[in-house]
Amino acid sequence: MDEADWTGQRRVNAESEKAAARAGCGIPGVGRLRAIRGVAAALLVLIAAPGAHAAGPPWPDTPMARLEALAVLQGFNADLLSHPSATLTLERWCAAHRLVPEGRIVAELDRTVEKPATAEQRAHLRVSADELVAYRRVRLSCGGRVLSEADNWYVPGRLTPEMNRLLDETTTPFGRAVLDLGFRRELLGAGLLWHPLLDGWEMQPGLPAAGHGALAIPDQVLEHRAVLLTRENVPFSEVREIYTADVLGFAPPQP
Repeated sequence: MDEADWTGQRRVNAESEKAAARAGCGIPGVGRLRAIRGVAAALLVLIAAPGAHAAGPPWPDTPMARLEALAVLQGFNADLLSHPSATLTLERWCAAHRLVPEGRIVAELDRTVEKPATAEQRAHLRVSADELVAYRRVRLSCGGRVLSEADNWYVPGRLTPEMNRLLDETTTPFGRAVLDLGFRRELLGAGLLWHPLLDGWEMQPGLPAAGHGALAIPDQVLEHRAVLLTRENVPFSEVREIYTADVLGFAPPQP
C-alpha cells in the first residue's frame, strides 16, 4: 500500500471510530451497557406506572400449589367478610404476608372516571333521586403492589366535614377516613373471579395433572359488593371491590 492509500485508510478508520463512539459500539461493553440502561429505565417506568401490578414470586403450576392458592384465597375472603374495613384488613394481610416491610395502604385516586349512582344504589343508600351521591374510584396499594380496585358511591351529607375534606383533598383510604363512624358492612355479594381448581374437583378420583412452568394467575381474583352503615344503621356508602393477583404476591408455602 503506498503512502496516499495509507493516509486515506487512516482517515476512514478515524471516521469509523468516531461514528462507533457516537453509536455506543466499537468500544468494549458500551453498547451492552446502554442496552442494560435502556431495559432498566423501561422497568422503572413500569414499576412507577399508576395501577401497575408488581410481579411476586411465581407459584408453580402443580396440584398442591393450586390447592394452596384456593385455601389462601378462601382465607383472605373470610378475613374480609369478618371485618368492616377492607383497608385495615389489607394492611394486616400485607404485613402478615411480608409483601413490604411496612404494610401501610395508600389510596390512588382516579379522577378521570365518573359513575353516577343507579336507582338501585340510591335505594340501598336510602336517598332521594336528587340527593347528592359522590363517587370515588381508587386503587389501594401496599408498597407499590395494587391489592384492590374499588368503586365507591357515598353520601357526603352523612359524613363529617373533616371526613369529606380527607376524601376530597387527600389520598386517605375511605375506610380510614370514616373510621370514627364505627361502621359495619352489609354484604350484597362476594365471589371468586378465579378458581385455581375446577368446580367439582373434590369429586374426581385425583387432583388435576401438573402443568409446565408457573401458575397463571389472572389480574382479578375476588369481588365484593357491600353497603356500609353507621353504628346507628344509617347507610352512607356502597362499594364494589375487585381484589388482584397481588394478594398472592408472596412465596408459596413450601412442602
